[in-house]
Amino acid sequence: MKIYDISWPISQATTEYKNKGTIQLTAVKGFETDGVRDSIITLGTHTGTHVDAPSHFLKDGKSIDMIALDRVMGPAKVIDLMTVMEAITADDLKRYEIKEDEIIILRTANSALAVTDPFQSNFIYLDPSGARYLAEKKIKAVAIDYLGIERGDPEHQTHTTLMKADIVIIEGVRLSHVPAGDYFMVCLPLALIGLEAAPARAILMTEVVD
Repeated sequence: MKIYDISWPISQATTEYKNKGTIQLTAVKGFETDGVRDSIITLGTHTGTHVDAPSHFLKDGKSIDMIALDRVMGPAKVIDLMTVMEAITADDLKRYEIKEDEIIILRTANSALAVTDPFQSNFIYLDPSGARYLAEKKIKAVAIDYLGIERGDPEHQTHTTLMKADIVIIEGVRLSHVPAGDYFMVCLPLALIGLEAAPARAILMTEVVD
């Protein structure tokens, strides 16, 4: 079994959505002075690899602690969309076999960006038509290799289409080292009570041992 860590590593220099600058990693105790190390972490809920809960965009949507963990783990497919120049459409996705209850992982040119690059406003995103197609296929989650799954849409059609279809949105996975193909994914968001998103650790496994 091979394990791929597809989490966005977090440091003071980590890329943040629209360069918000919310990350603070502060040492409060040091080994030389205190004989122990201790730190305080300040992060936005949408930092690095993270899971969006329906309450992010739906008034009565579930918060992140209410998402069943079986929605963010299971059979997954990495789809190679490196030739897409701007938006992933339904036509792009129709070229691949997508099964009900799969987790679909979108690998794009975003994966070529470094984890500490300044935020790129022209990142590759999922078009509303692509979101509608995934909803029709009844997948259980979709992941993309940048800090947002949509851009420039004041109506947030991609987010709301997926959320209304009970499709979990995972943003900020790292895929440059991952071949296209079939995997088993585990992506566990922090259990933050009542919040609209949470950072997560995400891995892909080539097989699962019973």
